[in-house]
Amino acid sequence: MPEPTQETSIRPQINAFDVAMIVISLVIGVGIFRTPAIVARQAGSPEIFFTAWVVGGLVSLLGAFVFAEIGSRHHFPGGFYKLISEAFHPLYAFMINWALVLTYGAGMAGVALLGCEYLNPLLPEALHSQRGIQGSAAVTLLCFYVINMLGIRAGSRTQNLLSGSKIVMMGVLCLGVFYPAAAVDPAVVAEVPATTNWFTAFGASLIAVFFSYGGYQNTLNFGADIKDPVRNTPKGIFIGMFTVLGLYLVLNYTYYRALGFEGLRSSNLIAADLARVVFGPWGEVFFSLAIFLSVLGFVNAMMLSIPRVYYAMADDQILPPIFKRINARTQTQEFTLTFLAATSIGSLWFLDTFEAIVNYVMSIDSIAIASAAATLFIFRRRAGKDDTHRGFKIWGYPWLPAFFVLFLLVVAANVIITDPSSALIGWLLFLGGAPLYWVLRGRK
Repeated sequence: MPEPTQETSIRPQINAFDVAMIVISLVIGVGIFRTPAIVARQAGSPEIFFTAWVVGGLVSLLGAFVFAEIGSRHHFPGGFYKLISEAFHPLYAFMINWALVLTYGAGMAGVALLGCEYLNPLLPEALHSQRGIQGSAAVTLLCFYVINMLGIRAGSRTQNLLSGSKIVMMGVLCLGVFYPAAAVDPAVVAEVPATTNWFTAFGASLIAVFFSYGGYQNTLNFGADIKDPVRNTPKGIFIGMFTVLGLYLVLNYTYYRALGFEGLRSSNLIAADLARVVFGPWGEVFFSLAIFLSVLGFVNAMMLSIPRVYYAMADDQILPPIFKRINARTQTQEFTLTFLAATSIGSLWFLDTFEAIVNYVMSIDSIAIASAAATLFIFRRRAGKDDTHRGFKIWGYPWLPAFFVLFLLVVAANVIITDPSSALIGWLLFLGGAPLYWVLRGRK
């Protein structure tokens, strides 16, 4: 006999620790195990490389403060969609989130691909091809689809386990900072070649850096699932992001120290290379498996988060009611989760490299995050002097939030400049949301 379903009623089931673990897994997918090499190639020098990671980390921390206040003020399912809809217009919110949800499906696919690049060398040789990696990624996505169909509480418990193992794994990798420093070629440490503008290299480096730091904003989608969200949302975001920032900066220095800048720049599987240098052949095998676990954590976190965006769209009667249906016992949106898994697996066959997926996702993601952050100005203005909010408020308002929004717009522009073909895919999806919105409104 099938479980009963209903269209509303989400019961809060996760606390501040759960939120922190979700933030850690949303941010630390496997980008940090691949993007440092991409950043190093774009930067061309250690100076720009480390500047990009420090600046990107500080700006992302500022963004975490912005979304901590937003999440403390507004807590409903699919908050990322609802906020933009109420502050601007449902059409714009739909265009952003329709493209965003599909690109996040591609983002999940990209992370699964990268994880399987680490895993597949340990599997039979028949799986070493690109199709073998894609098939392994599809199986990974299907496994976590099944886990999340069991319920949001089961998904969050799995999340805590995977996030904890991820922190331990990165901490062990950071021990490589005590390894004797690699010999550095003076030619590599030299400034960026005269043919490359410093700011151009820095801007291009920020694309992959922000991809690695992004994800914390999706905690807004859990607004209705968090117990005491006024206190627990900011607390969870702060714990998660400060943990991420510390791990990222130490690990990037470890890569540079143990491998040298040239080794960092030329590596495809940089964490496995670091583990091999520091711990020997068995270290490479162990960390290949551990990084694959990190993939599982990210995929699980996304499968917890994104269905709530579809819930909000269905609540506005833009998507069919079936996207809003929740299993009363498990709190799972069964149809929506199935739809998300299908779009993710479908992305595997169209975008088969991690680098292409980074720019495909970031082309719209930066605009979406900037739009969501900008809602803080609108809601504060509406509250006026009679603002009754007693939760967290960001310092330096309005200048610091304005700087964060402007910085994201610069990153979005850099995506278009450095990889227009990948950016075009995201923007076509964004613009295609307009006629689709009116079609769905007409259906209503």
